Amino acid sequence: MDKYLNFSLEGKVALVTGAAYGIGFAMAEALAEAGAKIAFNCRGEHHLEQALADYKAKGIEARGYICDVTKEDQVKAMVADIEQNLGTIDILVNNAGIIKRIPMHEMALEEFQQVIDIDLVAPFIVSKAVIPGMIKKGHGKIINICSMMSELGRETVSAYAAAKGGLKMLTRNICSEYGEYNIQCNGIGPGYIATPQTAPLREPQADGSRHPFDTFICAKTPAGRWLLPEELKGPAVFLASDASNAVNGHILYVDGGILAYIGKQPK
Repeated sequence: MDKYLNFSLEGKVALVTGAAYGIGFAMAEALAEAGAKIAFNCRGEHHLEQALADYKAKGIEARGYICDVTKEDQVKAMVADIEQNLGTIDILVNNAGIIKRIPMHEMALEEFQQVIDIDLVAPFIVSKAVIPGMIKKGHGKIINICSMMSELGRETVSAYAAAKGGLKMLTRNICSEYGEYNIQCNGIGPGYIATPQTAPLREPQADGSRHPFDTFICAKTPAGRWLLPEELKGPAVFLASDASNAVNGHILYVDGGILAYIGKQPK
């Protein structure tokens, strides 16, 4: 196969944080389908058991960990175990994240810091833990799950937007600092995804009308719909594969065109 068209991940080891469900699970599934061995972390025993069952149902032998990615000692232990049991990590997807929708003037400092810690500090910690192995091996792929909120502001998401803006620049800095070691660091910026977490925003109201946020998002998206988690699979495989070796420091927005669109003119 032409190396410039090589999307295979056969024999590669991938760590996807927060991949017990949702978009993290979809991307881990895609990497596995392309040949990678999968490791993931989650928050608790219940999430871990359910995720392992879900991966098994898909025919994927994933290795799961209970690990708080904001704790450097826990991350180091997880990475060491992965390296011992699966091999050096070739692909890291920093997917774990949270959002708190609270007006900024009502948000407690502790709430702001929690979002920053999970959405920005954790990718620093996990990337720092895997980069030495990537340097030694002579290649590596880091994919940070960024957001349209690193480009756009919106009410009630000050902490999330600040964290994702920082993650965008961390992505570019990892590219700048480690590109010479054949490490590519890029980001994926998802649009609004139809997951169980966003289901309440898409359910019809009591009177049968659409939820106002559902109407808003569909009107702002040229595709006219919410996106599916599976639509992140192709971009994830591309950025994890040798086909993207010349792509570094880039944020790939998989948003159905929202960032390119000013919205429909009112009738």
